[in-house]
Amino acid sequence: MNLASGLVKLGLSVITFTYSLSVFAVNLAEVKKGEYLARVGDCISCHTAPHGKPYAGGLPMLTPVGAIYTTNITPDAETGIGRYTESEFAHALRRGVAKDGHHLYPAMPYPSYAKVSDADIHYLYLYFMHGVKPVRQSNKASEIPWPLNYRFPLAVWNRIFLDKQTYQADASKDASWNRGAYLVQGLGHCGACHTPRGLAFQEKGLTHASDHFLSGETLEGWSATNLRGDHNTGLGRWSEADILVYLKSGANQHSSVFGTMTTVINNSTEGMTTQDLSAIATYLKTIKGTNDKQQKPYQYDPNVTQAQFKTVTSYPGARLYQQYCVACHGQDGKGVAPYLSPLAGNPAVMDPDPSSLINVILNGSPQLKAQGVAAPFNMPKFRHMLNDTEVAQLVSFMQMAWNHPLEATSAQDVAKIRKLPPSAH
Repeated sequence: MNLASGLVKLGLSVITFTYSLSVFAVNLAEVKKGEYLARVGDCISCHTAPHGKPYAGGLPMLTPVGAIYTTNITPDAETGIGRYTESEFAHALRRGVAKDGHHLYPAMPYPSYAKVSDADIHYLYLYFMHGVKPVRQSNKASEIPWPLNYRFPLAVWNRIFLDKQTYQADASKDASWNRGAYLVQGLGHCGACHTPRGLAFQEKGLTHASDHFLSGETLEGWSATNLRGDHNTGLGRWSEADILVYLKSGANQHSSVFGTMTTVINNSTEGMTTQDLSAIATYLKTIKGTNDKQQKPYQYDPNVTQAQFKTVTSYPGARLYQQYCVACHGQDGKGVAPYLSPLAGNPAVMDPDPSSLINVILNGSPQLKAQGVAAPFNMPKFRHMLNDTEVAQLVSFMQMAWNHPLEATSAQDVAKIRKLPPSAH
């Protein structure tokens, strides 16, 4: 009897141990799913300060009324989100309301995260609770002055502008298109940067049903480019393969990544699956253009520009281009894609808002490290070499070179970008 009882206990122990291993394996797999989804959402770029610890917050973000600082989202119980339940985590992510009831500023893209599915919220919660190292670091107060720092009006803001509906698949589209729409509209929160904002800082459109959605916006001194199908300023001349390569490597035959988009490539899209990137490209290529309707489709023509190069004394912008830019980008403006960005026909150069062009000349661009490998060439900064007038002349030249149809940029436009704090660089 004792022997039999012992065998039964041993058998039960083996079954329990085997079950525990299987549960652990399932949980580990779910944590890994959450880790991937956090990469898709690029959470680390915003919630990690320069030289700071991952997800511990402290990154300054500029708003029209003052700087705010991202919060600690590590599982530290005192200063992070360690005491959040899954429902409280979901409420913060999709409704913009923290555990203690205070409202988050819509710089946190919860209007986009409202579309994220319950299953993906679950995986994200598991990752942040079990896959992220806790860091004891208190959150920094915002620099928004009184009385604008009161948060109760955000409850009204949410009632007006927050769509609480999770993503609903379009039965008329295939699985790839729906996956792309889900990622772009939801966890990828592309509209948070690339969609114009209204007077109340609300995105003017949250889906492709709006002509404003992804049509471009200026934030923190950078012009987040048009992602619609416009021929000149958008993705009209890009193929799905071009979009996929750009998101995976940061460069293609049309353009190279710069500015704040560099961290998106480094920390997010370069680590996404080819299937997901292809889905994003499929979805983006179905969004019709809205900005270029009054413009002729761009056609490359170097003749006028080449003539200016022959008499640079009459064209200060052409002279500055030859002095500072031609070695990398060429007199023909075609660069050496994908290593050295083409400028001719580049949607970022053809953007009516010159903010990004000014900013990248003044302040250079962060190091692109796709797949962990640093790009062989990096845009240097010229803020200490060129004054406002010279930068304006250089930008104006590029905006009108190679048959670009844009107006001149002023020294006043440059001065505004130069005065922005380092966090905007």
